[in-house]
Amino acid sequence: MFTRDLFNEEHEAFRRTVRRFIETEIAPHHQQWEDDGVVPRSLWRKAGDAGLLCCTVPERYGGAGADYLFDVVVFEEMARSGFSGPGFMIHCDLVATYIASFGSEAQKRQWLPKMVTGDAIGSLGMTEPHAGSDLKAIRTKAVRDGDSFVICGQKVFISNGQLCDVIVLATKTDSAAGAKGVTLFLVDTHLPGFRRGKNLKKLGMKAQDTSELFFEDLRVPASAMLGEEGRGFELMMTKLAQERLAQAIRSATVAETVVDYTVEYTADRKAFGKTIADFQNTQFKLAELKTEAVIGRQFTDACIAKFMKGDLDAIDAAMAKMWLSNMHCKVVDECLQLFGGWGYMWEYPIARAYADARVVKIAGGSIEVMKHIIGRDLFARRAPPKRSS
Repeated sequence: MFTRDLFNEEHEAFRRTVRRFIETEIAPHHQQWEDDGVVPRSLWRKAGDAGLLCCTVPERYGGAGADYLFDVVVFEEMARSGFSGPGFMIHCDLVATYIASFGSEAQKRQWLPKMVTGDAIGSLGMTEPHAGSDLKAIRTKAVRDGDSFVICGQKVFISNGQLCDVIVLATKTDSAAGAKGVTLFLVDTHLPGFRRGKNLKKLGMKAQDTSELFFEDLRVPASAMLGEEGRGFELMMTKLAQERLAQAIRSATVAETVVDYTVEYTADRKAFGKTIADFQNTQFKLAELKTEAVIGRQFTDACIAKFMKGDLDAIDAAMAKMWLSNMHCKVVDECLQLFGGWGYMWEYPIARAYADARVVKIAGGSIEVMKHIIGRDLFARRAPPKRSS
Protein backbone atom coordinates (compact mmCIF):
# COMPACT_ATOMS: atom_id res chain seq x y z
CA MET A 1 0.00 0.00 0.00
CA PHE A 2 1.24 3.49 -0.84
CA THR A 3 2.30 5.68 2.07
CA ARG A 4 2.44 9.48 2.16
CA ASP A 5 5.80 11.16 2.67
CA LEU A 6 4.82 14.84 2.47
CA PHE A 7 4.36 15.45 6.17
CA ASN A 8 6.75 15.43 9.13
CA GLU A 9 5.98 14.94 12.82
CA GLU A 10 5.28 18.64 13.32
CA HIS A 11 2.58 18.48 10.65
CA GLU A 12 1.11 15.34 12.22
CA ALA A 13 1.06 16.91 15.68
CA PHE A 14 -0.82 19.84 14.17
CA ARG A 15 -3.20 17.36 12.50
CA ARG A 16 -4.07 15.97 15.94
CA THR A 17 -4.78 19.51 17.14
CA VAL A 18 -7.09 20.13 14.18
CA ARG A 19 -8.95 16.86 14.79
CA ARG A 20 -9.49 17.71 18.44
CA PHE A 21 -10.81 21.12 17.47
CA ILE A 22 -13.27 19.55 15.02
CA GLU A 23 -14.41 17.00 17.59
CA THR A 24 -14.97 19.53 20.36
CA GLU A 25 -15.94 22.77 18.60
CA ILE A 26 -17.62 21.70 15.36
CA ALA A 27 -19.09 18.18 15.56
CA PRO A 28 -21.52 18.85 18.46
CA HIS A 29 -23.02 21.90 16.74
CA HIS A 30 -22.89 21.28 13.01
CA GLN A 31 -26.43 19.95 12.67
CA GLN A 32 -27.77 23.15 14.19
CA TRP A 33 -25.60 25.20 11.86
CA GLU A 34 -27.01 23.28 8.90
CA ASP A 35 -30.48 24.26 10.07
CA ASP A 36 -29.33 27.87 10.53
CA GLY A 37 -27.45 27.98 7.21
CA VAL A 38 -24.44 29.65 8.83
CA VAL A 39 -21.81 29.07 11.52
CA PRO A 40 -21.40 31.61 14.35
CA ARG A 41 -18.63 34.19 14.28
CA SER A 42 -17.45 32.83 17.63
CA LEU A 43 -16.27 29.65 15.86
CA TRP A 44 -13.92 31.70 13.69
CA ARG A 45 -12.36 33.30 16.77
CA LYS A 46 -11.95 29.89 18.40
CA ALA A 47 -10.28 28.61 15.23
CA GLY A 48 -7.96 31.62 15.32
CA ASP A 49 -7.10 30.97 18.96
CA ALA A 50 -6.30 27.34 18.07
CA GLY A 51 -3.96 28.42 15.23
CA LEU A 52 -6.07 26.93 12.43
CA LEU A 53 -6.43 30.06 10.30
CA CYS A 54 -4.01 31.39 7.68
CA CYS A 55 -1.09 29.22 8.79
CA THR A 56 1.21 30.53 6.07
CA VAL A 57 0.81 34.23 6.94
CA PRO A 58 4.21 35.60 8.02
CA GLU A 59 4.88 36.17 11.71
CA ARG A 60 5.18 39.95 11.24
CA TYR A 61 1.47 39.97 10.37
CA GLY A 62 0.44 37.74 13.26
CA GLY A 63 0.63 34.37 11.49
CA ALA A 64 2.72 31.31 12.16
CA GLY A 65 4.83 31.71 9.01
CA ALA A 66 4.35 27.99 8.43
CA ASP A 67 4.66 26.10 5.16
CA TYR A 68 1.69 25.31 2.92
CA LEU A 69 1.32 21.81 4.34
CA PHE A 70 -0.14 23.23 7.54
CA ASP A 71 -2.99 24.72 5.53
CA VAL A 72 -3.31 21.39 3.72
CA VAL A 73 -3.74 19.63 7.07
CA VAL A 74 -6.65 21.94 7.95
CA PHE A 75 -8.29 21.41 4.54
CA GLU A 76 -7.88 17.65 4.74
CA GLU A 77 -9.23 17.30 8.26
CA MET A 78 -12.23 19.49 7.51
CA ALA A 79 -12.94 17.37 4.42
CA ARG A 80 -12.47 14.14 6.39
CA SER A 81 -14.94 15.30 9.03
CA GLY A 82 -17.69 15.93 6.48
CA PHE A 83 -18.49 19.25 8.16
CA SER A 84 -18.61 21.85 5.40
CA GLY A 85 -19.91 24.84 7.38
CA PRO A 86 -16.75 26.77 8.24
CA GLY A 87 -15.48 28.41 5.04
CA PHE A 88 -11.87 28.22 6.16
CA MET A 89 -10.54 27.28 2.71
CA ILE A 90 -11.84 30.44 1.03
CA HIS A 91 -10.62 32.60 3.90
CA CYS A 92 -7.11 31.11 4.15
CA ASP A 93 -6.21 29.71 0.75
CA LEU A 94 -7.66 32.49 -1.36
CA VAL A 95 -8.39 35.76 0.42
CA ALA A 96 -5.37 35.79 2.75
CA THR A 97 -3.18 34.56 -0.11
CA TYR A 98 -4.31 37.39 -2.40
CA ILE A 99 -3.60 39.97 0.29
CA ALA A 100 -0.23 38.46 1.24
CA SER A 101 0.82 38.16 -2.40
CA PHE A 102 -0.44 41.41 -3.92
CA GLY A 103 -1.38 43.72 -1.04
CA SER A 104 0.43 46.86 -0.02
CA GLU A 105 2.16 46.95 3.33
CA ALA A 106 -0.74 48.97 4.75
CA GLN A 107 -3.29 46.46 3.42
CA LYS A 108 -1.39 43.54 4.89
CA ARG A 109 -1.17 45.20 8.28
CA GLN A 110 -4.83 46.18 8.19
CA TRP A 111 -6.29 42.78 7.35
CA LEU A 112 -3.93 39.83 7.85
CA PRO A 113 -3.59 39.99 11.66
CA LYS A 114 -7.38 40.07 12.03
CA MET A 115 -7.81 37.22 9.56
CA VAL A 116 -5.33 35.09 11.55
CA THR A 117 -7.32 35.62 14.77
CA GLY A 118 -10.70 35.16 13.11
CA ASP A 119 -11.78 38.71 13.94
CA ALA A 120 -12.08 39.49 10.22
CA ILE A 121 -13.58 36.95 7.82
CA GLY A 122 -12.68 36.98 4.14
CA SER A 123 -14.68 36.35 0.97
CA LEU A 124 -13.78 36.24 -2.70
CA GLY A 125 -16.13 38.35 -4.84
CA MET A 126 -15.77 37.23 -8.43
CA THR A 127 -18.81 35.29 -9.67
CA GLU A 128 -21.78 37.27 -11.01
CA PRO A 129 -25.22 36.13 -12.22
CA HIS A 130 -24.03 36.24 -15.84
CA ALA A 131 -20.29 35.60 -15.29
CA GLY A 132 -19.05 32.43 -13.63
CA SER A 133 -15.95 30.83 -15.11
CA ASP A 134 -15.77 33.64 -17.70
CA LEU A 135 -14.32 36.28 -15.38
CA LYS A 136 -13.66 38.70 -18.23
CA ALA A 137 -17.44 39.12 -18.54
CA ILE A 138 -18.01 40.66 -15.11
CA ARG A 139 -20.07 43.86 -15.02
CA THR A 140 -19.45 45.23 -11.52
CA LYS A 141 -17.96 48.68 -12.18
CA ALA A 142 -15.48 50.78 -10.26
CA VAL A 143 -15.41 54.38 -11.51
CA ARG A 144 -12.68 56.74 -10.40
CA ASP A 145 -13.82 59.88 -8.63
CA GLY A 146 -10.85 61.92 -7.44
CA ASP A 147 -8.90 59.88 -4.91
CA SER A 148 -11.69 57.32 -4.66
CA PHE A 149 -13.51 54.71 -6.71
CA VAL A 150 -17.27 54.29 -6.69
CA ILE A 151 -18.36 50.66 -7.03
CA CYS A 152 -21.72 49.48 -8.37
CA GLY A 153 -22.76 45.93 -9.15
CA GLN A 154 -23.54 42.55 -7.67
CA LYS A 155 -21.96 39.19 -6.98
CA VAL A 156 -23.57 35.80 -6.40
CA PHE A 157 -22.72 32.41 -4.86
CA ILE A 158 -20.27 34.09 -2.49
CA SER A 159 -19.04 31.79 0.27
CA ASN A 160 -18.78 33.47 3.70
CA GLY A 161 -21.04 36.16 2.25
CA GLN A 162 -23.20 36.56 5.35
CA LEU A 163 -20.20 36.93 7.66
CA CYS A 164 -17.43 38.53 5.63
CA ASP A 165 -15.64 41.68 6.75
CA VAL A 166 -13.35 41.98 3.73
CA ILE A 167 -13.88 41.00 0.11
CA VAL A 168 -11.34 40.57 -2.64
CA LEU A 169 -13.62 42.10 -5.23
CA ALA A 170 -13.23 41.83 -9.00
CA THR A 171 -14.47 44.92 -10.86
CA LYS A 172 -14.31 46.53 -14.27
CA THR A 173 -12.47 49.85 -14.28
CA ASP A 174 -12.54 49.91 -18.09
CA SER A 175 -15.53 48.13 -19.62
CA ALA A 176 -14.12 48.34 -23.14
CA ALA A 177 -10.75 46.75 -22.32
CA GLY A 178 -11.78 43.13 -21.75
CA ALA A 179 -9.41 41.31 -19.43
CA LYS A 180 -7.19 44.40 -19.20
CA GLY A 181 -10.08 46.35 -17.72
CA VAL A 182 -10.40 44.14 -14.61
CA THR A 183 -9.17 45.58 -11.31
CA LEU A 184 -9.25 44.06 -7.81
CA PHE A 185 -10.18 45.94 -4.65
CA LEU A 186 -10.17 45.06 -0.97
CA VAL A 187 -13.64 46.11 0.15
CA ASP A 188 -14.45 46.66 3.80
CA THR A 189 -18.04 45.44 4.20
CA HIS A 190 -18.74 47.96 6.93
CA LEU A 191 -18.70 50.79 4.38
CA PRO A 192 -21.95 52.47 3.31
CA GLY A 193 -23.25 51.12 0.02
CA PHE A 194 -22.56 47.46 0.77
CA ARG A 195 -25.58 45.19 1.19
CA ARG A 196 -25.88 41.46 1.74
CA GLY A 197 -28.62 39.56 -0.03
CA LYS A 198 -30.38 36.64 1.55
CA ASN A 199 -28.51 33.51 2.56
CA LEU A 200 -29.00 31.22 -0.44
CA LYS A 201 -30.48 27.75 0.04
CA LYS A 202 -28.31 25.10 -1.59
CA LEU A 203 -28.40 21.43 -2.47
CA GLY A 204 -25.46 20.74 -0.18
CA MET A 205 -22.89 22.44 2.07
CA LYS A 206 -25.90 23.65 4.03
CA ALA A 207 -24.02 25.12 7.00
CA GLN A 208 -21.77 27.28 4.82
CA ASP A 209 -23.33 30.66 4.22
CA THR A 210 -23.56 31.57 0.54
CA SER A 211 -24.91 34.93 -0.52
CA GLU A 212 -25.64 37.43 -3.22
CA LEU A 213 -23.83 40.71 -2.50
CA PHE A 214 -24.78 44.18 -3.70
CA PHE A 215 -22.64 47.29 -4.16
CA GLU A 216 -24.63 50.49 -4.49
CA ASP A 217 -22.43 53.55 -4.99
CA LEU A 218 -19.94 52.13 -2.51
CA ARG A 219 -16.99 54.47 -2.25
CA VAL A 220 -13.52 53.10 -1.51
CA PRO A 221 -10.23 55.00 -1.40
CA ALA A 222 -7.79 54.38 -4.22
CA SER A 223 -5.55 52.79 -1.58
CA ALA A 224 -8.05 49.92 -1.39
CA MET A 225 -6.96 48.76 -4.87
CA LEU A 226 -5.25 45.37 -4.74
CA GLY A 227 -2.33 45.44 -7.12
CA GLU A 228 -2.38 47.77 -10.11
CA GLU A 229 -5.32 49.10 -12.08
CA GLY A 230 -6.17 46.88 -15.04
CA ARG A 231 -4.11 43.92 -13.77
CA GLY A 232 -6.82 42.16 -11.78
CA PHE A 233 -7.44 39.43 -14.34
CA GLU A 234 -3.72 38.71 -14.53
CA LEU A 235 -3.52 38.44 -10.73
CA MET A 236 -6.52 36.10 -10.61
CA MET A 237 -4.95 33.84 -13.20
CA THR A 238 -1.80 33.47 -11.08
CA LYS A 239 -3.86 32.00 -8.20
CA LEU A 240 -6.12 29.65 -10.14
CA ALA A 241 -3.69 26.73 -9.87
CA GLN A 242 -3.65 27.08 -6.08
CA GLU A 243 -7.45 27.30 -5.92
CA ARG A 244 -7.85 24.20 -8.08
CA LEU A 245 -5.27 22.31 -6.07
CA ALA A 246 -7.28 23.03 -2.91
CA GLN A 247 -10.35 21.56 -4.62
CA ALA A 248 -8.36 18.43 -5.51
CA ILE A 249 -7.12 18.12 -1.91
CA ARG A 250 -10.69 18.14 -0.64
CA SER A 251 -11.85 15.62 -3.26
CA ALA A 252 -8.99 13.21 -2.57
CA THR A 253 -9.70 13.26 1.15
CA VAL A 254 -13.46 12.85 0.83
CA ALA A 255 -13.05 9.90 -1.53
CA GLU A 256 -10.69 8.13 0.87
CA THR A 257 -12.95 8.77 3.83
CA VAL A 258 -16.15 7.66 2.12
CA VAL A 259 -14.56 4.39 0.98
CA ASP A 260 -13.31 3.72 4.50
CA TYR A 261 -16.64 4.15 6.21
CA THR A 262 -18.43 2.24 3.45
CA VAL A 263 -16.12 -0.71 4.13
CA GLU A 264 -17.04 -0.47 7.83
CA TYR A 265 -20.76 -0.27 7.09
CA THR A 266 -20.86 -3.16 4.62
CA ALA A 267 -18.80 -5.36 6.96
CA ASP A 268 -21.51 -4.99 9.64
CA ARG A 269 -24.75 -4.68 7.68
CA LYS A 270 -26.46 -8.01 6.90
CA ALA A 271 -28.71 -9.04 4.04
CA PHE A 272 -29.88 -12.49 2.98
CA GLY A 273 -28.13 -14.14 5.89
CA LYS A 274 -24.66 -12.62 5.37
CA THR A 275 -22.95 -9.27 5.44
CA ILE A 276 -23.11 -7.00 2.43
CA ALA A 277 -19.32 -7.23 2.32
CA ASP A 278 -19.59 -10.99 1.69
CA PHE A 279 -21.12 -10.37 -1.73
CA GLN A 280 -18.68 -10.38 -4.61
CA ASN A 281 -20.30 -7.30 -6.12
CA THR A 282 -19.53 -5.32 -2.96
CA GLN A 283 -15.93 -6.47 -2.88
CA PHE A 284 -15.39 -5.74 -6.57
CA LYS A 285 -17.03 -2.33 -6.38
CA LEU A 286 -15.07 -1.24 -3.30
CA ALA A 287 -11.85 -2.60 -4.80
CA GLU A 288 -12.41 -0.40 -7.83
CA LEU A 289 -13.27 2.68 -5.77
CA LYS A 290 -10.37 2.17 -3.37
CA THR A 291 -7.96 1.94 -6.28
CA GLU A 292 -9.29 5.18 -7.77
CA ALA A 293 -9.04 6.89 -4.39
CA VAL A 294 -5.40 5.81 -4.04
CA ILE A 295 -4.60 7.01 -7.57
CA GLY A 296 -6.28 10.33 -6.78
CA ARG A 297 -4.31 10.68 -3.56
CA GLN A 298 -0.99 10.01 -5.28
CA PHE A 299 -1.74 12.48 -8.06
CA THR A 300 -2.86 15.11 -5.55
CA ASP A 301 0.21 14.68 -3.36
CA ALA A 302 2.42 14.97 -6.43
CA CYS A 303 0.67 18.25 -7.29
CA ILE A 304 1.11 19.51 -3.72
CA ALA A 305 4.83 18.75 -3.94
CA LYS A 306 5.06 20.58 -7.28
CA PHE A 307 3.16 23.55 -5.90
CA MET A 308 5.51 23.87 -2.95
CA LYS A 309 8.44 23.97 -5.37
CA GLY A 310 6.68 26.60 -7.48
CA ASP A 311 6.29 24.17 -10.37
CA LEU A 312 2.52 23.52 -10.48
CA ASP A 313 1.26 25.01 -13.72
CA ALA A 314 -2.27 25.71 -14.89
CA ILE A 315 -2.49 22.51 -16.94
CA ASP A 316 -1.47 20.20 -14.09
CA ALA A 317 -3.91 21.99 -11.79
CA ALA A 318 -6.72 21.71 -14.33
CA MET A 319 -6.09 17.98 -14.75
CA ALA A 320 -6.10 17.52 -10.97
CA LYS A 321 -9.31 19.51 -10.60
CA MET A 322 -11.05 17.65 -13.43
CA TRP A 323 -10.02 14.10 -12.54
CA LEU A 324 -10.41 14.42 -8.78
CA SER A 325 -13.80 16.13 -9.06
CA ASN A 326 -15.15 13.38 -11.30
CA MET A 327 -13.69 10.69 -9.08
CA HIS A 328 -15.09 12.35 -5.95
CA CYS A 329 -18.64 12.37 -7.33
CA LYS A 330 -18.36 8.81 -8.60
CA VAL A 331 -17.11 7.47 -5.27
CA VAL A 332 -19.81 9.05 -3.13
CA ASP A 333 -22.55 8.01 -5.56
CA GLU A 334 -21.50 4.38 -5.78
CA CYS A 335 -20.75 4.10 -2.07
CA LEU A 336 -24.19 5.49 -1.23
CA GLN A 337 -25.72 2.66 -3.28
CA LEU A 338 -24.12 0.14 -0.91
CA PHE A 339 -25.91 1.78 2.03
CA GLY A 340 -29.29 1.11 0.44
CA GLY A 341 -32.15 3.25 1.76
CA TRP A 342 -30.12 4.32 4.78
CA GLY A 343 -27.74 6.09 2.47
CA TYR A 344 -30.53 8.52 1.61
CA MET A 345 -31.04 9.49 5.25
CA TRP A 346 -29.40 12.75 6.35
CA GLU A 347 -28.29 11.22 9.66
CA TYR A 348 -25.79 9.08 7.74
CA PRO A 349 -22.59 10.88 6.70
CA ILE A 350 -22.80 9.38 3.22
CA ALA A 351 -25.96 11.41 2.52
CA ARG A 352 -24.25 14.66 3.45
CA ALA A 353 -21.17 13.66 1.41
CA TYR A 354 -23.41 13.00 -1.59
CA ALA A 355 -25.17 16.37 -1.33
CA ASP A 356 -21.90 18.24 -0.77
CA ALA A 357 -20.09 16.48 -3.62
CA ARG A 358 -21.96 17.81 -6.63
CA VAL A 359 -20.59 21.34 -6.39
CA VAL A 360 -17.00 20.19 -6.91
CA LYS A 361 -17.65 19.85 -10.66
CA ILE A 362 -18.58 23.54 -10.70
CA ALA A 363 -16.64 25.40 -7.99
CA GLY A 364 -13.19 26.67 -8.88
CA GLY A 365 -13.92 26.35 -12.60
CA SER A 366 -16.35 23.89 -14.17
CA ILE A 367 -15.28 20.51 -15.53
CA GLU A 368 -15.97 21.77 -19.05
CA VAL A 369 -13.59 24.70 -18.55
CA MET A 370 -10.90 22.32 -17.26
CA LYS A 371 -11.31 20.19 -20.39
CA HIS A 372 -11.03 23.30 -22.56
CA ILE A 373 -7.80 24.36 -20.81
CA ILE A 374 -6.25 20.91 -21.17
CA GLY A 375 -7.42 20.35 -24.74
CA ARG A 376 -6.27 23.77 -25.90
CA ASP A 377 -2.82 23.07 -24.46
CA LEU A 378 -2.62 19.72 -26.25
CA PHE A 379 -3.10 21.36 -29.63
CA ALA A 380 -0.90 24.34 -28.79
CA ARG A 381 1.95 21.89 -28.28
CA ARG A 382 1.36 20.20 -31.62
CA ALA A 383 4.06 21.01 -34.15
CA PRO A 384 2.70 22.73 -37.26
CA PRO A 385 2.71 20.51 -40.35
CA LYS A 386 5.67 20.85 -42.67
CA ARG A 387 4.93 22.53 -45.95
CA SER A 388 5.76 20.56 -49.05
CA SER A 389 8.22 22.26 -51.33
